[in-house]
Amino acid sequence: MPESRFTDLDRPPLSERALRKALVHPGSLWSEITVVERAGSTNADLAEAARGGAPEGAVLVAEAQTAGRGRLDRVWSAPPRSGLAVSMLFRPGAAAARPARLGWLPLLVGVAAAAAVRRLAEVDVRLKWPNDLLIGERKLAGILAERVEGGIVVGIGLNVSMRQEELPVERATSLAVEKAACLDRDPLLRAMLREIEAHYREWTSAGGDPDACGLRAAYLASCATIGQEVRVELPGDRALIGVATGVDASGCLLVRADGEEHALSAGDVVHVRPANP
Repeated sequence: MPESRFTDLDRPPLSERALRKALVHPGSLWSEITVVERAGSTNADLAEAARGGAPEGAVLVAEAQTAGRGRLDRVWSAPPRSGLAVSMLFRPGAAAARPARLGWLPLLVGVAAAAAVRRLAEVDVRLKWPNDLLIGERKLAGILAERVEGGIVVGIGLNVSMRQEELPVERATSLAVEKAACLDRDPLLRAMLREIEAHYREWTSAGGDPDACGLRAAYLASCATIGQEVRVELPGDRALIGVATGVDASGCLLVRADGEEHALSAGDVVHVRPANP
């Protein structure tokens, strides 16, 4: 007999029906919300649905992932119902979908998710370029964007009730570990999706211009990377060490090193902390 979804009362299941009733309605960005017990990767599954014609605003949530992926194909997993593993399908208009502006979409999701979690959970969430949510220097959530034909899938994995011993790496954290005010995944997911919708509508209405809609200012205000000395691991086993000075109009990280400013569209960023005296 399969284990009941209600066995662990500290980690109750999400209600697909309740989420749809709250978020899917005429005029909403969110067109359909599907909650599955298990998925390999919500991004991969939603990308497959997108290729089959899924509409913009399709959302896929998995109670457990067996092959969740982060940047650089890192594997990500968590105990069932201990976090939020959610992917969203966007099909922005031609202006916002230009390559020079499309890089802002995962940053937009980061800004919105951080704002929602900060408000409900009452924790100081900051962003690390390009796609991590941090509390202090510990990773709370990661975001991964993948292009599909005619659109882009953005996934977010947020650690909610994971205990210290369940965290995958030492540098990770969860809302439970941080003693956050809210550990209920339902209102957290609703708040994130509503915040993402509001930012997305402003961004697309501005044709994807991050300055006209205030997105770049909001990102810079929330980003812990700016002003830090960083080491950026680049393709080809190269590394760049310098000071992160800002984010340009395309969403690239600006790093000043050896008297020159470099615009980086990709790279694994490490915040370099001064040695203890």
